[in-house]
Amino acid sequence: MEKIDCNRRVVITGYSMITALGNDAKTSWNGMINGKSGIGPITRFDAEGYSTKIAGEVRGFDPEKFIEKKEVKKMDQFIHYALACSKMALDMSGLKITGANAHRVGVWIGAGIGGLMTIEKYHTILLEDGPKKISPFFIPMLLINLAPGQVSIMTGAKGPNASTVSACSTGTNSIGDAYKIIARGDADAMIAGGAESTVSPLCISGFNAMKALSTRNDEPARASRPFDKNRDGFVVSEGSGIVILEEMNGAIKRGATIYAEIVGYGVSSDAYHLSTPDPEATGAYYSMKNAIEDAGLTPDDIGYINAHGTSTYYNDLNETKAIKQLFRDKAEKLKISSIKSMIGHALGAAGGIEAVATVLTVNTGIMPPTINLEEQDPECDLDYIPNIAQKANIKYAMSNSFGFGGTNATLVFKKWEV
Repeated sequence: MEKIDCNRRVVITGYSMITALGNDAKTSWNGMINGKSGIGPITRFDAEGYSTKIAGEVRGFDPEKFIEKKEVKKMDQFIHYALACSKMALDMSGLKITGANAHRVGVWIGAGIGGLMTIEKYHTILLEDGPKKISPFFIPMLLINLAPGQVSIMTGAKGPNASTVSACSTGTNSIGDAYKIIARGDADAMIAGGAESTVSPLCISGFNAMKALSTRNDEPARASRPFDKNRDGFVVSEGSGIVILEEMNGAIKRGATIYAEIVGYGVSSDAYHLSTPDPEATGAYYSMKNAIEDAGLTPDDIGYINAHGTSTYYNDLNETKAIKQLFRDKAEKLKISSIKSMIGHALGAAGGIEAVATVLTVNTGIMPPTINLEEQDPECDLDYIPNIAQKANIKYAMSNSFGFGGTNATLVFKKWEV
């Protein structure tokens, strides 16, 4: 048996995203670089009695464009998003999964919460109509690992198949874990990212109870405002972000278009509090530091950071603090932005969506803005690309994700060079 190189280079040959700005990557990206907001009043349920009445809902999505009608009802909406995004990304990549390579192609897609809407729906049915009215598909509908499971069934991918679940770091961890699976030789290609759909009564009321959400209900487009002095919390959103990762030589050999290379992955834990980040920003610092060292780079090599940037006081402050600690004198020259200002916080899908946006940044040279940055918080005093996109030749870009439980994850992408 031929020995497999365990330090293989990994490239991105396809990508897609579904966001509050659009149901595909092109529409979503155009909205981002033009500084549009996808935040609006909640339509998924009657939010009249809730403190927060706004969200970043996906609009006009038709799962039957991607999934057989009889199968749609067997899945929660987060699985619909994962399947649709995976199909679009796979089609873009041109990768064909056949009997010859299926065992070397895997799927690694996570969600932070999973099928919460399905749980709410069937709990109501149980209380109103009794146990005999519960669907036999109830459990498979809500399980997080059924996102990659259904994608595997749809595509025929028979390689590694699992979910990383790490709150708001999920999408980033999933892509990083998939990257390492290919790098060490356990697969040649992976469909990876995150998906989430929890714009629901329990989700909104739960985050409201934590006082984590913006209540700027009269101005939804201005509600998500990372690094702004007048921010008052994040905005829940939904969607999916998926990338196709391939071993570089195999991708080149089959003539694939390569959009970027993934070169670094770092993780860490705050070990501090269940929801509040470490005030010393140690976890975020080490996540970024570990990713840069994994890439064989120094902080001076990084030209852009797609920030976690949630629009909450402590997250924005601590991410800023961690960037200053790591990049020191270069921190004030770094370009940083948060696309959550436009699409809200898609929880477990956020890292996948932000990874796609970071790939597009190094590929196109366009850095999306942080909108609603009208009066910058004096404690958040870096360059967050306020309100209008900027152009730059970015060779190395970083994407950060930080989640409840103190989980931190960072990816480093490189502009593709043969």
